[in-house]
Amino acid sequence: MDSQDHKRLHRQGPAMLRGKAIPRTTTDQRLLDSLGPAEWVHSDPWRVLRIQAEFVEGFGLLAELGKAVSVFGSARTAPDSEEYRLGVELGTRLAEAGYAVITGGGPGIMEAANLGAAKAGGVSVGLGIELPFEQRMNDYVDIGVEFRYFFVRKTMFVKYSQAFVVLPGGFGTMDELFEAVTLVQTGKVTRFPIVLVGTAFWGGLVQWIRDVMAPSGKIRDTDLELIHLTDDPAEAVQVIVDAHTEHVRRLVEEAAVRGVAEEAGT
Repeated sequence: MDSQDHKRLHRQGPAMLRGKAIPRTTTDQRLLDSLGPAEWVHSDPWRVLRIQAEFVEGFGLLAELGKAVSVFGSARTAPDSEEYRLGVELGTRLAEAGYAVITGGGPGIMEAANLGAAKAGGVSVGLGIELPFEQRMNDYVDIGVEFRYFFVRKTMFVKYSQAFVVLPGGFGTMDELFEAVTLVQTGKVTRFPIVLVGTAFWGGLVQWIRDVMAPSGKIRDTDLELIHLTDDPAEAVQVIVDAHTEHVRRLVEEAAVRGVAEEAGT
């Protein structure tokens, strides 16, 4: 075996594989592939057990996490870039405000946000994913778990976050952004802030949503309020803090109203 080949490292859930032991396809790919031998069909019930195990592991690890914010952005962001610096500052400010920081656990923006949280003494979480190429968990993750299935990982991002902050990124970042917006828009999750950081990067997209998507009736005008755009990490964190303060105030008011109604009925 070539020595360079042996150095290749691949994570598959909790397992670690090297060299010729690395499969040619990922678990997700094999699940979604409709072609191939018929015996794959008969193995699907066993896949359900593996999927169930991933949910159980994720729920067990994160159940007592407390307040948290998911930060998304490109894995290709260089450590000497302005975007990386913004990610570090954002992670620091979130930790100082009392939030755990959840990322995909990889390099780039994910590493930057985890680093910022770690520097501030906060909780730094990484939710990794099995990929055809190795992307190891960054060194600033305190709590980390590797997933085989994207949809299980996405559930963890949404279930244990009270807000999403999205820095410049590629297709994966866009996927997470629009899934979050859709879940909030349709009421599948309790309304929480979605903040885009980087007006130069995101401004054109937001303008297109405002000028094309909304006027054509594809979304309501009020849906534009679901996204907040800024260049300032401090403003991003303040948007989140203000939203949660307002949410708590409403919960207290609703509880008081229910209490008065119950007393009146007795």
